[in-house]
Amino acid sequence: MATEDTASPTGYVQPTVDVEALAALLDGEYAPVRDLVRTNLTAYADILEDAERLGMDAFRERVRDVVVELAATGQTGMGFPKAYGGGGDVGASIAAFETLAFGDLSVLVKTGVQFGLFGGAILHLGTERHHEVYLPRLVTGELMGCFAMTETGHGSDVQSIGTVARYDAESQSFVLTTPDDQARKDYIGNAARHAELAVVFAQLEVGGEQQGVHAFVVPVRSGGQPAPGVRIEDDGRKMGLNGVDNGRLWFDGVRVPREALLDRFAEVTPDGVYRSPIENPGRRFFTMLGTLVQGRVSVAGAAVSTSKVALAIAVKYADRRRQFTAASDTEEQLLLDYGVHQRRLLPLLARTYALHFAQDAVRTRLHEVFSGGAEDELARRELESRAAGLKALATWHATRTIQECREACGGAGYLGVNRFAALKADSDVFTTFEGDNHVLLQLVAKGLLTHYASEFEDLDQRGMVRYVTGLAIETLLERTSAHKLLERVRDLLPGEDKWDQEAGLLDSEYQLAMLRFREEHMLAGVARRLKRGVDQGAHPGNVFSQVQDHVIAVAGAHVERLVLEAFVERVRQLPDGDEKVALGLLLDLFALSTIENDRAWFMEHGRLSGQRSKAIRREVNDLCRKVRPLASGLVDAWNIPPEMLRSPDLLG
Repeated sequence: MATEDTASPTGYVQPTVDVEALAALLDGEYAPVRDLVRTNLTAYADILEDAERLGMDAFRERVRDVVVELAATGQTGMGFPKAYGGGGDVGASIAAFETLAFGDLSVLVKTGVQFGLFGGAILHLGTERHHEVYLPRLVTGELMGCFAMTETGHGSDVQSIGTVARYDAESQSFVLTTPDDQARKDYIGNAARHAELAVVFAQLEVGGEQQGVHAFVVPVRSGGQPAPGVRIEDDGRKMGLNGVDNGRLWFDGVRVPREALLDRFAEVTPDGVYRSPIENPGRRFFTMLGTLVQGRVSVAGAAVSTSKVALAIAVKYADRRRQFTAASDTEEQLLLDYGVHQRRLLPLLARTYALHFAQDAVRTRLHEVFSGGAEDELARRELESRAAGLKALATWHATRTIQECREACGGAGYLGVNRFAALKADSDVFTTFEGDNHVLLQLVAKGLLTHYASEFEDLDQRGMVRYVTGLAIETLLERTSAHKLLERVRDLLPGEDKWDQEAGLLDSEYQLAMLRFREEHMLAGVARRLKRGVDQGAHPGNVFSQVQDHVIAVAGAHVERLVLEAFVERVRQLPDGDEKVALGLLLDLFALSTIENDRAWFMEHGRLSGQRSKAIRREVNDLCRKVRPLASGLVDAWNIPPEMLRSPDLLG
């Protein structure tokens, strides 16, 4: 119920938060799954202290034991087919992973390596014979494995990795070789200690012909010792996640049988004939990688959850910690009552809610694409793009949020006994694994500029530039939903040059139109710069390099627009009441703080006057004041187990 005595002269009535109802809304259809994970987190709460209490070797063993024990509850196998001991629900597996991120992140990442990367590769790249041999023991954690893609010399550019797998028709086997140290597999989770098998990505050579990157199941350890021809080295201590045994792998003429090739998309016959239902090598490669998109969706969800943990601690601390007698002669004021403290935390709170609903949309889309049966190429490409973009924004948001929340808790936030030390160290790598964020945003921009053309997989940076420069700018704009939606909004508001000046700041159509205009304008600007550079005779690769900052900006603008759309859609679906009002406040705060953060761009491009900019700043301040009484309830609605907040100096 709204609080009547806080009604303002304008008619605004302060809502209250029904924590239980809001928690049910946020958990959604996967509430039972999330409750199972919360129960498991509570059972293993002492793992948060083990990283400090145990040495690195002992901590790694402890993390492994916890992961295997979690598997016994069914939590980690939800995405695998029921026939092999799984739950047959891709969406549930993502929801479980998101919730697991409330706890120790070494456990999270080892779970992701074992069941998401290693298990996911066998599930999605292999065929029934691989499933029958490996999945039943993999799902239980009895068979531990790793995902050996990244090399010291090639991380993001997977197509150029150096490991070679040559087919020997006489023995009907593949021979894997690491030609030099730049081609060693590096940073491979589970490799240093626990993996028995590895899914190894290598350049396939058949009959002297190169067939591109393919995946093979390779034994790397037997009886606790490296397998013949395999060399293993420990990556050692890292900034964080020291419960995960990252390592390096070399292969010196390691032979594996012909059946070791994960052959969903390609096979080699016994006599050495290469066959694939996908003739185009580029399309084949991106189709193989596209099946592994679940990893990026999972990391995005985990990043949102780590942001929630940081904010829950900081908001609760600010709602009990007092400093200075600012508004009273007798009592010190709560930190959260200070305008600057509200400004530091509450826009981050709003953005976290926005990302939560955007993640819901991507998880749902992933479940639909992977459960639909029919292959929809455009839907797959769009999913890959959205997953890449959300992963970038969510992980950067987590890094920023954790730092701001740590600072907002002062010196106590810096103490190792409180959660921030481990949270900050363990989550920092999120911005670079499952794809460097800048590289991922270039993938997003590539999709926007080419509209996922049939040539999409073949277009490297130079090819993309040539493709775009062959299009008319008008053609490019007509292909974007932003253009069509912008025209619709202009029709609603008289005066083409006044549509953004006359709309109310709290009108979601205005907020959406501003972000859509920014995206469209940036997209057209990138295309014009690309065309101009090529027309002037510059090398396409150099042209792309010169506009790369612009490319990243348009991708970021695109993803922020998608995040806002997801939030708007979710709020519109709610019945009238306090819950809708409270989330509406967060929606407005997210939208206007996003515009405010980029107000220089909007002003440079004539879409924000100085007066309007000041009005937005005042509105953001007002929204912070309205959200302030709700803040503790809003973080409580995330239903983070109290043991996971682990901040005795901050929360008592």
